[in-house]
Amino acid sequence: MAGDTLTSAEYIKHHLTNLTFGQMPDGSWGIAHSAAEAKAMGFWAIHVDTMFWSIFLGVLFLYFFKKVADNVTAGIPGGMQNFAEWTCEFIDMSVRGSFSSKNAMVAPLSLTIFIWIFLMNLMDLVPVDVIPEISKLLGIHYMKVVSTTDPNATFGMAIGVFIVVFYYTFKIKGVGGFLGELTLQPFSSKNPVVQALFIPVNFILEFVSLVSKPVSLSLRLFGNMYAGEMIFILIAIMYSAGIAMGLLGGVLQLGWAIFHILIITLQAFIFMTLTIVYLEMAHTDH
Repeated sequence: MAGDTLTSAEYIKHHLTNLTFGQMPDGSWGIAHSAAEAKAMGFWAIHVDTMFWSIFLGVLFLYFFKKVADNVTAGIPGGMQNFAEWTCEFIDMSVRGSFSSKNAMVAPLSLTIFIWIFLMNLMDLVPVDVIPEISKLLGIHYMKVVSTTDPNATFGMAIGVFIVVFYYTFKIKGVGGFLGELTLQPFSSKNPVVQALFIPVNFILEFVSLVSKPVSLSLRLFGNMYAGEMIFILIAIMYSAGIAMGLLGGVLQLGWAIFHILIITLQAFIFMTLTIVYLEMAHTDH
């Protein structure tokens, strides 16, 4: 718990530090044993905890839906089948409402994004000290369990989405269509000289808009989940400040956890919805 051996600042720093694997200053490779070592590893370091929990939850999602599919029944469905069917219907309605073109990949991609991000966000409801303390018993110094509080994870997902968006943009519109969207809007003119003058202005505006989409997509998810995790950590510190503060912390933690259920669901839904919208833009002319 907070305050056993760490100051409040050290406690917060510990819980916000990833389990990092990379190259040490002496040239060797290994796991960082301090936040300073993790920072010194630089860009090519790997956040092992982010990789583990994101992959584990992705596999859990695939296992759950595969198990439901293998045991589906036309009779009275069980709880797991009901949940899976409700989720698929919800995703299907979301896709139909935002995507007007035909692409059999969009709905499965949206389902994967929503459930995967929701599961990663859901880990924020696990008491902040439980898994880190278990990890300490196993000799693991750091363990962040909420992958979406790591910008590497959220940027990775956003970049993956935009690789798919660019693929369909070039496939459907071609290189000329893509360049036309970057240079011939929002300002246009029938006068060729004026239109030529508009091209650099349009390119700057559209390029900034294009780059801002994956950045905002990733930072929105990261920022909201990071703030939520920070609040849980600050509340946990209250348990080391006496019985009265501990009781108050328990009430605050329960209240924030209940409210946070809405946040973790909403953030998964927003990421999925924006993905659908960006794919819709890739399939249609401006």
